Amino acid sequence: MNCNFNPFPVLETERLTLRQLTLNDDNEVFFQRSDEEMNKYVGNPPAKSIEEAREWINKINSFAVNGESIFWGATLKGEEKLIGGFCIWNLSHEHTRAEVGFGIYPVHQNKGYMTEILRAGLQYGFEQMQLSTIEAHTHAKNISSLKVLEKYNFKLKEDQQSHEGSHYLAFELHRHSFRSA
Repeated sequence: MNCNFNPFPVLETERLTLRQLTLNDDNEVFFQRSDEEMNKYVGNPPAKSIEEAREWINKINSFAVNGESIFWGATLKGEEKLIGGFCIWNLSHEHTRAEVGFGIYPVHQNKGYMTEILRAGLQYGFEQMQLSTIEAHTHAKNISSLKVLEKYNFKLKEDQQSHEGSHYLAFELHRHSFRSA
């Protein structure tokens, strides 16, 4: 499994650039981490300040430097403002597997951007990182996430009940089952 993210890999799709976050992204990251709609199905506590957003950017960038995980900010090609993000984290070197997380800002939803982001991220995970399996966990009511996972042939792994009583589903995709949507 290859977890060398130095230099940081910039990914391109037809309409998007997936790049490393910088401190200049602090306003968008604060929005992403504090917006009620963006976090409807996520159990993380909301960010309370721009400073918290900056701390989070520094933390996730250090994870990439150390080969622990990687997070891409998604922008429209030729623009700097974030419209979403994608990460590969929870790496298991022993089983060559990892988990993905993703999100798109509400104003950019239902335009096919998440399909492009997921395709690029999955290709990177399977081809560059040499993962054998990629997992994704989503809330049972998050229909948009369920649909995009289905496009890429993710299969239901298990039904999970969290300690807060929320209903999450775990999916997995094996390298040999990956298909570009």
